[in-house]
Amino acid sequence: MSEDAPLIPPSPSEDDYVRQVASAEPPPPMAEEDPFALFATWLREAVEREPNDANAMALATVDPDGLPDVRMVLLKDVDPAGFVFYTNVESAKGRQMAAHAKAALLFHWKSLRRQVRVRGTVSSVTPQEADEYWTTRARPAQLGAWASDQSRALPERGAFEKRIAQMGMKFGLGKVPRPPHWSGFRVAPVSFEFWRDRPFRLHDRLVFEKSGAGWTTQRLYP
Repeated sequence: MSEDAPLIPPSPSEDDYVRQVASAEPPPPMAEEDPFALFATWLREAVEREPNDANAMALATVDPDGLPDVRMVLLKDVDPAGFVFYTNVESAKGRQMAAHAKAALLFHWKSLRRQVRVRGTVSSVTPQEADEYWTTRARPAQLGAWASDQSRALPERGAFEKRIAQMGMKFGLGKVPRPPHWSGFRVAPVSFEFWRDRPFRLHDRLVFEKSGAGWTTQRLYP
């Protein structure tokens, strides 16, 4: 991009929108019965279309001062109990969720022009779940989890690489056990919002709200 070009792209013109409408296929209706089933359908399509990490999601938490904090993590499991990811529980996000057991998630699939927002309560996965997922991680990733004091100051990159090498020597050729500071969290949704891009900013928005054992739905103005 030229240095003289605008940093922020301009809004689409009416002609741009008309071309979008002409080339776009009418989207199928968004099913209103089960948000997890609709999410699974969208995720499968994203896996086929996104260039990488279709399971990436933004995780929003709050710090002790109530200031929002957000970062990208990878979804590792989803079922009607919630959305699961793994991390160092002593990291900034781990400490924040321990203090305030609520979080928000955002999936944005640019190639599909869709996003899903999730808000819910946070709980820890069981040790058995964490152990099972841990065994699927590549050995270098396991050693890195032992070596990293995640979210804390790193004097220089070489210090981290040295610790990784030390962990490799410590565990030798044997299995690398799961660190006590590494586990998973589950976000149990209380609400979903499915958003789908439409021309002229006339987007589709479908919200699911938890109600007893089921869900209520409503559509929102874009």
